[in-house]
Amino acid sequence: MTLHAEPAPGLRIPAAALRPDAARTRHVLSLLDLSPGEVLYLARRAVRIKHAPTPPDTLRGRTVGVYFRKTSTRTRTSFVVGAGRLGATVATFGPADLQTNTGETTEDTARTLAGYLDVLVMRTNESVDEMKVFAAYPSLSVVNALSSDEHPTQALADLATLLEHFGRLENLHVLYCGEGNKTAAALALAMSRVAGMRLVLATPEGYGLDGDVLATAQSLAAVHGASIEQTHDLAGVDGGFDVVYTSRWQEMGVSKPDPEWRRDFAPFRVTETLMERVSGPGTVFMHDLPAVRGEDVDDAVLDGPRSLAWVHLGPDRLLDDGLPVLLLVVVPVALAVAVDIGV
Repeated sequence: MTLHAEPAPGLRIPAAALRPDAARTRHVLSLLDLSPGEVLYLARRAVRIKHAPTPPDTLRGRTVGVYFRKTSTRTRTSFVVGAGRLGATVATFGPADLQTNTGETTEDTARTLAGYLDVLVMRTNESVDEMKVFAAYPSLSVVNALSSDEHPTQALADLATLLEHFGRLENLHVLYCGEGNKTAAALALAMSRVAGMRLVLATPEGYGLDGDVLATAQSLAAVHGASIEQTHDLAGVDGGFDVVYTSRWQEMGVSKPDPEWRRDFAPFRVTETLMERVSGPGTVFMHDLPAVRGEDVDDAVLDGPRSLAWVHLGPDRLLDDGLPVLLLVVVPVALAVAVDIGV
């Protein structure tokens, strides 16, 4: 599994593709591209922007491309609306919109878009190596909105949500139930850099977090005073968690070889009974959405008073409170084009 965002080797960067007026670029291909201070800064900045009387024009004068080859309801809308409200001009591309469908190479497509865009947000659900082809152009910043390895902007949005709700991230205890998927990988890499945070990944046997990612997260946690654990026995997990988190069991574009796989996942469904058993005072429920009701989570939990799954949605919050936290998955875009992120 690729964890670091290194430029693709052997690419010659044509001078015509470089725009001398471009800001210094940053990439968010993985949470490992961000320092612990930057991760915390982004969460704090998201909360500040949400509660600001008017959104800052951080991206005014910049052009942001949003290229999604895979389905998306929340993330794509968040980037388009969020980038626009931060002042950017936004261009969107779907799976059938670019000439790669007619045989143009990824390299030529990257060369072209680098001449127009300051930032390209990409969802491919494939190897991050393709994103590195675009990231090789010094004038273009690339943000990973979901690759086959990781979903970094989801974890950043989740940290912002937790910070807003609890007023802190330090010493929060999080129980994740379900498959060790892209969201789980991102949560592990993000929370491993926050002092005192504890993440317990309760996953079915054979469906745990990638071994390299788990080892990396645990090594980072040891350095930064956090804790990342994995267990396949949810029944043996103690209580006292601040957050119970789950994700859709069926990953986008990933089939499971065992036709009876739901049998293995059934004990990991988040029910009211589970919430009562593992909760402490003030425990909340989170979901990256979309949910499969009655499978990964029960309706009573998803729609219940402890749920933060919907807290960032709704036009009333958009009008009354400024940008919803979910829209602030666009915050890495602001980081990517900023000359000084001010950490």
